[in-house]
Amino acid sequence: MSAAASTDPRTRLKRVLVVRTSAIGDIVFASPIASALRRTFPDAHIAWLVEAGLEELIASDPAIDEVIAWPRREWTQRHRDRDYLGLLAAVRAFRRSLRARRFDTALDLQGLFKSGLLARLSGAKHRIGLGSREGSQLLMTRVIERGGPIERISSEYLHFAQALGLDAAEFVPTLFASPQHAARAQALLSESGLDGRDYAVFAPFTTRPQKHWFDDAWAGLTRMVVAEQIQPVVLGGPADRAGAAQLVKHIPDAVNLVGRTSLGEAAALIQRARLVIGVDTGLTHMGLAFKRPTVALFGSTRPYLDTCHPNAEVIWLGLPCSPCRRRPTCRGAFTCLRDIAPEQVMAAVRRVLAVPAFP
Repeated sequence: MSAAASTDPRTRLKRVLVVRTSAIGDIVFASPIASALRRTFPDAHIAWLVEAGLEELIASDPAIDEVIAWPRREWTQRHRDRDYLGLLAAVRAFRRSLRARRFDTALDLQGLFKSGLLARLSGAKHRIGLGSREGSQLLMTRVIERGGPIERISSEYLHFAQALGLDAAEFVPTLFASPQHAARAQALLSESGLDGRDYAVFAPFTTRPQKHWFDDAWAGLTRMVVAEQIQPVVLGGPADRAGAAQLVKHIPDAVNLVGRTSLGEAAALIQRARLVIGVDTGLTHMGLAFKRPTVALFGSTRPYLDTCHPNAEVIWLGLPCSPCRRRPTCRGAFTCLRDIAPEQVMAAVRRVLAVPAFP
């Protein structure tokens, strides 16, 4: 598949399946692959396979012809219920659906067994995996090891695109909100009394406590943001409602829209925000994809220090124990985030807001 391959890839990529099923942030980071493929193969049919429920994130991308939803939850539930015959029937039906599309190439950007299996189910003759592991390398016809400078956002996907010989000259996360989601976002703003007002999206929630900033820190930051005549708006998914109820006790000035938006509606709210502040979570990364002034707070995970955007900054203290990822050693102190002061975040906010808008 590389430029050095014996067969010119331009003669081979006619129908391409991109497999990056989750998570929100990782799909955002991988999003430039679609436009790189489109620039390189303008006549190709480009499809993207994601978990059901995440389709809205990329459905409006003009470089993507088709978004295919993988019913992972249905498969998982059948397995839990020991409905193995039903599971087998569902897998076979999904395989038939994929193979009917006659993909010639599948690009597995996730590199796990589940994504490798989906690539194999597609029937694509050429299956290219990014850093394939968990046995998925056995399902690939080629594996490209992960690479690229870890400081740069989307670096491993850029490395993958370059290894394939794609046109990767402009390779930064990019998202598109649909008119329907934009209209619903406007309705939510109107209901919340935010018509015509500047607002800042706060994205405080993730699935891991070692990635969370502290409620009292959000409270201190809220006071400073409100003083700048910017209204905080808290976003998150349905699973974050309990955390949001606790958080807004500390920040009563914030508008709580947690659990009230679909993924596409949240994207549309972020697209028109004056500012985005959040931890290492998908909604925060969406701020960069929409070129909004963004401040991202990292602790237990290694950040992309190079955002590729003049109006976005990352705050990461770089403590010796960081990144610990899923194995904290601080016994719940989470010093890597506790020591990020609201004043430090507000200083970054003022810097990113001072950057002129760019296309």
